[in-house]
Amino acid sequence: MKHLSTLFLLALSTALWSQGLPKADIQNLQGQSFDAATLQNNDGPMIVSFWATWCKPCISELNAFHDYYLDLEETGVRVLAISIDDARTMNKVAPFAAGQGWGYDVYLDPNSNLRRAMGVNNVPHTFLLDAKGTIVWQANKYVPGEEEELAHKVERLAAGETLD
Repeated sequence: MKHLSTLFLLALSTALWSQGLPKADIQNLQGQSFDAATLQNNDGPMIVSFWATWCKPCISELNAFHDYYLDLEETGVRVLAISIDDARTMNKVAPFAAGQGWGYDVYLDPNSNLRRAMGVNNVPHTFLLDAKGTIVWQANKYVPGEEEELAHKVERLAAGETLD
């Protein structure tokens, strides 16, 4: 019976987490903490990209996707760029992101709360969620050209298609 209840709780927590971001304290660029689970996008797909100022592939990915993002704004896509920079480098995040000219929502995860909750081991790590908050695609690396594949997936989701 004990194993059955443990299995039930595990299944329940997995089902709850699959709908949107998990509960985890993160910060906005002003240093104010809040629960990541409040970040959602009922209007369409949401991309969650874990990155760091010191990660060259992360920056390449976010820069490469930016042109697609500008074309995809009409789909209602929301992009969250979650920096994993720690206390030593997190003061560089806001000026760095502003200098890149990204239109993304940028947040800080200095204690790796959201990173751990989502099982992110290395960056870049990008998730694509549908309008219901279900993770439908993810990549834990960046390969040039992958941004085009991601853009097509966003278009498909915005058109009401499912990803296989």
